[in-house]
Amino acid sequence: MVGWQVLREENKLKTTKDSRSLNSLIHPSDSLHGCLTCRRISQRYFRVVAGVSVLSAPGQHSQTRFVHSLKTHKSFDEATMNNDVALVRLSSPLHFNDHVQPICSVENVTHEFTLNLSHCFITGWGSTSYNGEKAASLQEAEVEIIDTQICNLIDWYDGLITENMICAGLQSGSADSCQGDSGGPLQCYSEDEQRFYLVGVTSFGDECGRPQRPGVYARTSRFTAWLRKTQAGSLSAAHRPATLTLSCTV
Repeated sequence: MVGWQVLREENKLKTTKDSRSLNSLIHPSDSLHGCLTCRRISQRYFRVVAGVSVLSAPGQHSQTRFVHSLKTHKSFDEATMNNDVALVRLSSPLHFNDHVQPICSVENVTHEFTLNLSHCFITGWGSTSYNGEKAASLQEAEVEIIDTQICNLIDWYDGLITENMICAGLQSGSADSCQGDSGGPLQCYSEDEQRFYLVGVTSFGDECGRPQRPGVYARTSRFTAWLRKTQAGSLSAAHRPATLTLSCTV
């Protein structure tokens, strides 16, 4: 189980099909998400579940919180999916333990390049094939970061990938995020620091698992300043953490 992977779903009072989406914990009260799925329904109908792997059996380690506030990036463009990030503030802090933990955050683009990141993974409860059934237990796949110049080739994404995005997958298309994985983490391991870092937030793709159509993720290193400002400036004193941080605990 990935301790920073959390599920955002609709409350039982208002349930619709395919209402699930994913978040990544970066603070006891904050999780990072994508903008598009945040716009589909009022935040008052959402709750966040952490510490769960099998959805039908949350278990004793699961923790549930309601959504206190939701801040989408003001420059999010639904047509191009640029700036596809949102900050979800929980109604009360989660309790970190062996089953619920934050993921480390990349401080900036320079930091990203110095981390010696390797072994990147995507995780989620989304479909295991295009238009297929959603997974009942948390799925994991290892992927490779694909150079933006390659991803922007005419027979790939033809210039659609901006500096705020990162492509990840396999050129063969055999490993990819899919429907229901939106907002989830692209996480990479730092051999130097021996910990995982949140490198991307699942944003979009062209179907699932197509050759030359890898998953596209919001590049978290491009949004550090926005996250800090949003944490510090848009929250009431009652819900503001004593220490604002985008880094995991050791």
